[in-house]
Amino acid sequence: MFTGIVEELGKISQVIKTDTGKQFTINAKVIMDDLKVGDSVSVNGVCLTVTAYEKNSFNLDLVKETLKKSNLDNLRKEDCVNLERAITLSTRLGGHILQGHVETVGVIMDKISSGDGAKLSVGIDPGFMRYCIPKGSIALDGVSLTIASMSENIIKIALIPHTLEWTTLGLKDVGDSLNIETDIIGKYIERLMSFEDEDDQMEELLLKGLKNWEFGES
Repeated sequence: MFTGIVEELGKISQVIKTDTGKQFTINAKVIMDDLKVGDSVSVNGVCLTVTAYEKNSFNLDLVKETLKKSNLDNLRKEDCVNLERAITLSTRLGGHILQGHVETVGVIMDKISSGDGAKLSVGIDPGFMRYCIPKGSIALDGVSLTIASMSENIIKIALIPHTLEWTTLGLKDVGDSLNIETDIIGKYIERLMSFEDEDDQMEELLLKGLKNWEFGES
């Protein structure tokens, strides 16, 4: 799991096409301290596995499904990416709980400077808007953020100067895509409620069956 607190901006030094997808080599410093093969790393919000590493870089394999479901297929050599190592039991949960499973890809509809910060309007697939609430959490390219307001299929985010400086969101512009992961708590609640509906339906069917049996109906 991750928290959406980006540890550093990495830079892609190599992109290789493979039979199963692509391989990235990413240059980094901060996260290299204790990185090892098999570790999970969030790259622009996508949970990927380290396959090899050197002093200041590491490799990742991306399968076609990952490339299809995220914006990582658009990345090229020299592009910057948000990096975060998986949390440990001693990690402060500074953002919110993230799995690194991108649900959909949004598009920046508007970006307006506001003092030293910026206001971002992001268009999202309407099917995922039910997991968004004002003042609720959402991850954009792996960055934990708070939804300032929303309307129809658009959410609005206020970005502080630190976020603009230390994440790729400062480099993004209108028309650019963003990996989106909504808050997992809402999805668990929805799942639990679906079981309640199923229980109600089963109870109705059972009562109907008993009634038919009692009166000899079929």
